[in-house]
Amino acid sequence: MYLNEAYIINGCRRGKHRAQKALFDRYHPVLMGICVRYAKSNAEAEDILLVGLARIFNKINDYSGRGSFEGWMKRIMINVAIDNYRKNLKHYFTENFDDLTTDDTGVDYIPDNFSLEDIIRTIQELPNGYRIVFNLYAIEGYTHKEIAEKLNITESTSKTQLMKARKKLKQKLLLLESIPEIQPFIEKKNIVEPGKIF
Repeated sequence: MYLNEAYIINGCRRGKHRAQKALFDRYHPVLMGICVRYAKSNAEAEDILLVGLARIFNKINDYSGRGSFEGWMKRIMINVAIDNYRKNLKHYFTENFDDLTTDDTGVDYIPDNFSLEDIIRTIQELPNGYRIVFNLYAIEGYTHKEIAEKLNITESTSKTQLMKARKKLKQKLLLLESIPEIQPFIEKKNIVEPGKIF
């Protein structure tokens, strides 16, 4: 039986298991997609999802009903992912956020024959600092000022991390494109338009 969004929200506010399961079933793909982009592994993404869902259920009375319910949940999940990143920062082997040294890779060509799945998988391979800033700016739409506040870094560092992330991403995609054995497996559907990511 299909449960509409209002029923799900009201049921979750009353702690009804059926409504909570309906929320999970309906929004799991989009919420898990966020977790995967910010995590280093599928196991870490699943941990982020569980913490995020618990926070959504605990805070659901805070949802005013104005604006997108899905958007409200996405913001919570992004915040949980950032909290997870901060908590595990000491366990990550990453370049220092304050390393502002730039390098000119000379990459001018932007591959335009990769599916969204190809690009998301490549984003996951970026160093943590690059990946987090890239996700927040290029995918979630946060400003450098907002990113700086969330990650406790400077706006300049955020801009530099984004620049490095873009260069690294282009390099990885160019390398992938240059390997002949991979070419037949590059999907020609769901193509991401040039400029959407870069």
